[in-house]
Amino acid sequence: MSERVMPGRTDGLITLGAADALWVDLTADSAVPTASGAFTCSPAHARAGYVLLGGHVVATVRASGGQWSVPEAQVRRAAAELNAVGMDRQDLVRIGPFRGAPRQEYNEETPLRWRRRITRELQEPGGPARAARREVGRPYHLAGIDWRQILVEQTRDGTQRTWWLPRAVVRLLDAAEHTETQWVQAARTRQAGAAATEPSSYPRQARDAGGRQTTSPEDPTASLRPYNKELEGQLYSVLSRKPGTSRRVAGWACAVCRTAPATVLDHCHEHDYARAPLCQSCNTLERPDHLYSNDIRVANRYTRLFHTDTDDWLRHWHRCPGCRARTTLPLPHLAAWTAHTACRSLRPTHPAPRGRKPCGVLRVSWTGSHQAPRSCLLTAAVDFCPSGEHRVLARVPYREAAERFRTWLAETAPAVAAAAGPDRLDGLPAQFRPVIVDTSGEGPALF
Repeated sequence: MSERVMPGRTDGLITLGAADALWVDLTADSAVPTASGAFTCSPAHARAGYVLLGGHVVATVRASGGQWSVPEAQVRRAAAELNAVGMDRQDLVRIGPFRGAPRQEYNEETPLRWRRRITRELQEPGGPARAARREVGRPYHLAGIDWRQILVEQTRDGTQRTWWLPRAVVRLLDAAEHTETQWVQAARTRQAGAAATEPSSYPRQARDAGGRQTTSPEDPTASLRPYNKELEGQLYSVLSRKPGTSRRVAGWACAVCRTAPATVLDHCHEHDYARAPLCQSCNTLERPDHLYSNDIRVANRYTRLFHTDTDDWLRHWHRCPGCRARTTLPLPHLAAWTAHTACRSLRPTHPAPRGRKPCGVLRVSWTGSHQAPRSCLLTAAVDFCPSGEHRVLARVPYREAAERFRTWLAETAPAVAAAAGPDRLDGLPAQFRPVIVDTSGEGPALF
């Protein structure tokens, strides 16, 4: 967009109404839909000293006449960052509802908390229909993003409704929530350090030469520090009980995508070792899609885990010393890999308008467990075949699946394979959790 003078512009400042118009104009071609009331409609509150636009904070300025304005350059910068985001509408992340999640009180004066805001609105009677109508006076954007245009509602078994957003938008909103938290913390630190006579709930303001009150121009957003194996070899059951662990995790960048702030500490459910801090989006992508405790659906997202971003995910899974010693994956992930990769050639296809389409829905189940590998059997099958022809594709013993995985790992990610094995555990603690033992009666084995 060419540079032009905006209405109400004075010394680089523009009114909130003009900023709304500029935001919509600059992001008209963005893959992520934006809202026209990003500065003036809830949940934006100019008097708090800032407005969120994507993962960017735009400081608000209060002129001597009481009118709120924002720096035009910051609006343009936030728009440029949002325009650079690509979005795949088919790559979805479930955002709710989740069983056992406590109902939270909703207050428009509270911070972003975007999951709570969406859940609150959609759980009200007629929520989805009301959201689609955009009722006046109700929040319809989050951090300048019009989430209702891209919300996907799915129904399972004809009863349970679930809500989904594109993964790129989930990462944006997580980044916005983290940025807001850092802004508020920095503002409180400045207030505590200043010899202010009156406490204020808003960021400290200073007067410029023209008599306007301005929010401090410093960018308070602390850069996320990369994860450098600080938690390697530690048990999740111990870390989860330590005070301050959640706050410590929030200071890291996601160890997989390295762009979004971490929100959870991922760990191996077989050995209890902490792997690394992850953002909510990557944690959802990594989680097996369990139908039952020993049965998972092999969804399309496994293409990213085992093909597109293979190296990153294999390194992440092998942050668990137990998995690294065995040179394998936790049983649900190994089962998914077996069905998705090792049995790929066995999956039938059917004619489709654009060539041929893989048959039905791929599923894998297992009997027994990794603790008794000799009796553990993986079964790859196809559900919902259009012609009703196909059921079981293959039955693979656990040890055969593990051996296939080792061969594939050495070919696909040789650096990860070279760091695995019982003789490659330099970082293992002195007293570590024992590797799973084969209890079949023929002596210990690395399983």
